[in-house]
Amino acid sequence: MTEGFDNPGGADVVGRARRPVRPRHAASILVWRDGADGPELLMGRRHPSLRFMPDVMVFPGGRVDPADARAPALTELRPETLHGLTRVGTPGIGRACAIAAARELQEETGLVLGEMRGPHVLPDLAVLDYLCRAVTPADRPMRFNARFLIAPAQAAHGKIHGSGELGEIGFYSVEAARRARMARITAMIMEEFLAWHALTPAKRAKRDLIRFVGRDSRRVER
Repeated sequence: MTEGFDNPGGADVVGRARRPVRPRHAASILVWRDGADGPELLMGRRHPSLRFMPDVMVFPGGRVDPADARAPALTELRPETLHGLTRVGTPGIGRACAIAAARELQEETGLVLGEMRGPHVLPDLAVLDYLCRAVTPADRPMRFNARFLIAPAQAAHGKIHGSGELGEIGFYSVEAARRARMARITAMIMEEFLAWHALTPAKRAKRDLIRFVGRDSRRVER
């Protein structure tokens, strides 16, 4: 089931910003594995009390923290992944988005992409692929410029457990995910992943970079 709102059920669902709000940098990660009926994606249901995307299925992710800009990594991003992340933005912002994606994955699901060093993830950024980005409509009071990254499930380790922010965490087949309650933009991101998954590695490297803006309008980055 797909909801029409960009923030279905959220605190700002009927609100409008009096003046344009600058979107915050954010990142989400699509961790996938091959299943009996095709690719399966790691998803969880957002807690009903949250202001943004409450009670809908999402990919792990969240906003970029200031510390993400200074965090070390086990390996660095491949050039093609950094290119996608920095099509709009600086290399520092792109790398911080990748760090945030790995950090949020561990915080929300317990899975580690890299190694744990004390309480912090030392992420393996080299396994990441860039998918696309999505910008919340300009009239919303809560806005994000979210980058979506991809990682194979075999690159992550640990036992899945929730932090309270996400529940029902697990690997969902495409059909199971489509039956779940998702925001429209989440469903569109999933379709973008399926198109990426169907390509050969050579064609993935040459594909157009995509952004979703406004009311989920799909556009090629220029």
